[in-house]
Amino acid sequence: MLTNMKSHFPVFENNPNLIYLDSGATSQKPRTVIDAIRDFYEKHNANIHRGIYSLSVRSTQKYEESKGKVARFIKARSPSEIVYTKNATEGLNLVMYSLAGRIREGDEIVITISEHHANLVPWQQLAKRKRAILKYIDVDEEGRLNLKDARQKITGRTRIVAINHVSNVTGVIHPVEEVISMAKKVGAITVVDACQSVPHIPVDVRKMGADFVAFSGHKMLGPTGIGVLWGREEFLKEMEPFLFGGDMIETVELYESTWNDIPMKFEAGTPPIAEAVGLSAAVDFLNGIGMEEVYEHERRITEYVLDKLLSMDHIVLYGPRTPEDRIAIFTFNVKGLHAHDVAQFLDYRGIATRSGHHCAQPLLRRLGAEGTSTVRASFYIYNDSRDADALIEALKEVKKYVG
Repeated sequence: MLTNMKSHFPVFENNPNLIYLDSGATSQKPRTVIDAIRDFYEKHNANIHRGIYSLSVRSTQKYEESKGKVARFIKARSPSEIVYTKNATEGLNLVMYSLAGRIREGDEIVITISEHHANLVPWQQLAKRKRAILKYIDVDEEGRLNLKDARQKITGRTRIVAINHVSNVTGVIHPVEEVISMAKKVGAITVVDACQSVPHIPVDVRKMGADFVAFSGHKMLGPTGIGVLWGREEFLKEMEPFLFGGDMIETVELYESTWNDIPMKFEAGTPPIAEAVGLSAAVDFLNGIGMEEVYEHERRITEYVLDKLLSMDHIVLYGPRTPEDRIAIFTFNVKGLHAHDVAQFLDYRGIATRSGHHCAQPLLRRLGAEGTSTVRASFYIYNDSRDADALIEALKEVKKYVG
């Protein structure tokens, strides 16, 4: 298990009693990321691509170097396949808008019941606008994908299949490669929400076989304000841009314009330059640990926490009861108590969790939590067994003080 990781994160120095279990929403930032952003603003700040003076050239180099690191991190073929957005939600919407012209009335769009709203609502709205048929692949009682149902839902009329790699509610690692293989057999385009996978497990987009993969920087130790959309080069070249103006332009006439090469075609206006530098430092930090070690660390935490949670009769756990093929996300309720009250009690103990529907209302209804909020504790590299013990001890005592 990773040790002494908190020493790399200033937030824990400034909040020495903090037990942070909300990394599923956003991760904390290591000192190297914070320093990289500060260093950029103090020494290299200039707009990119447009200036020939040395400061602008250095800024451009740092921005492009960041894309190279991200491309290597997810095993992309080229940095030209990396589009920076302000977050993963914008990346998923970019794909939806740019693919909209391929959808006709009666076509099928297939997603899963476990999607985050960011990978559900865009396809829902596209289906409504185009009078397409929206289908949902079901999950079992623990939130694991029903592959038999997937084979039935994906047909010769399916044009797009969108799926999350890891559920932000159950922590389940979905068999995306199998689903993508089904989609490829019928010629469907595949879109993967990898927000909860890229920070926690090794991801190889070429091995995965998807056409598009979106994830966010702030969940993988990077700053807010930057997301990543990876797309196959052939698709990015064919697609129309989502936003217009700035660096995405090649030439502009009074009544016609032409677009820049990829990926700049999709990056209208000044991009998140300092954020890209911070994301670059975050990739360096994760590479320094090794993503196999990150996953192994979480696997050990998962085994430990699951065993404790399942031993408590007053805890209702939503998601797998076994540690296989999942990350360290635990969504639960305390019988007889509202999730917000439980989360507030945990906060009194210095434990930061999230309560609510976690932007996955259809999944929570499917798992039997309809009409209720739930508590989510999500662990990461800076958490250890002591943090897990603090959560478990607090949950043992919560009914004495709340209700």
